Amino acid sequence: MSSENDIHITGEPQLDPNVCKFTVDRPVYPEGSVRCTSREMAEGSPLLEGLFAIDGISQVFVYNNIVMVAKRNEEQWPVLGKQIGPAIRAAIRSGKPPISDNVKRRLPSEQKLRERLEELVNAEINPAVGQHGGRVEVVDVRGTAAYINFSGGCQGCAASSVTLKQGIEKIVFQHLPEITEVVDMTDHAAGMNPYYTEA
Repeated sequence: MSSENDIHITGEPQLDPNVCKFTVDRPVYPEGSVRCTSREMAEGSPLLEGLFAIDGISQVFVYNNIVMVAKRNEEQWPVLGKQIGPAIRAAIRSGKPPISDNVKRRLPSEQKLRERLEELVNAEINPAVGQHGGRVEVVDVRGTAAYINFSGGCQGCAASSVTLKQGIEKIVFQHLPEITEVVDMTDHAAGMNPYYTEA
């Protein structure tokens, strides 16, 4: 029979060698999602404090039963995992909320996030995609997720997914750590060079 002592965690390295996904067999933070990028932001949250106490951890993203961890050193994940697993288990067993309400209170409002995102898109992203005849527009910000739309040369372009993952996401996450997800809402099938086709 399982108990609180039987907390199973599975580690799964991602395409980015500096990121590893840890899946816990029970909800860790079912209230939403949180992205933490510093020890200061982690203060008051047992889970985040425990993870940032591990040398080399640079970023943590928590959603339901998923804990995504990023590192900034050359330490291998099997070695770090021996510290990350116990830190997650200790936070769950502590009896305290793994993520403090103060973390969410520190996050700016959706409207404020949207304004800052629009400024970032206009200042840094659109000048770059504009060189290829494209444009990015902010559709909405809900919670910590940003919704964008490609237009012009980017709509229907096969490289737009690469632009999103390798360009836009990196810029957004770097400047707006409160945003944890960037979602492409574009109808690429309507573009000049559609790469999405109906089944």
